[in-house]
Amino acid sequence: MKQRILVVEDEESLIMLVTIILTAQGYEVVGARDGGTALRELAGGRFDLVLLDVMLPDMDGFEICRKIREEPVTSQLPVIMLTARKSRGDQSEGRQAGADAFITKPFKGAAVVEAMRALIGLNQ
Repeated sequence: MKQRILVVEDEESLIMLVTIILTAQGYEVVGARDGGTALRELAGGRFDLVLLDVMLPDMDGFEICRKIREEPVTSQLPVIMLTARKSRGDQSEGRQAGADAFITKPFKGAAVVEAMRALIGLNQ
């Protein structure tokens, strides 16, 4: 069974780019363009990891990450923040919200895959 990744990003072009990168590595990818959609996807399906932007239209990624950590079903789900926000304060807030890793944009696909593999292992 393929590992499922939820990509939460408001820019459709970035969802498509990450989808291309990850499907080439054997992952199944689901995209969500806002926090509400992301939380509904998480409630309705099984995921192995979340790639989460910080700046989203309805709620920020920090809030979404906190909500993921509050739910028993998703509390242990690995979360990687994938964002243009680069300050130490943002990284600190992401870690306090429960993020497992923080990757800044622009990013290299290999760096994303490497971080994912460190958290969920190689695709079987």
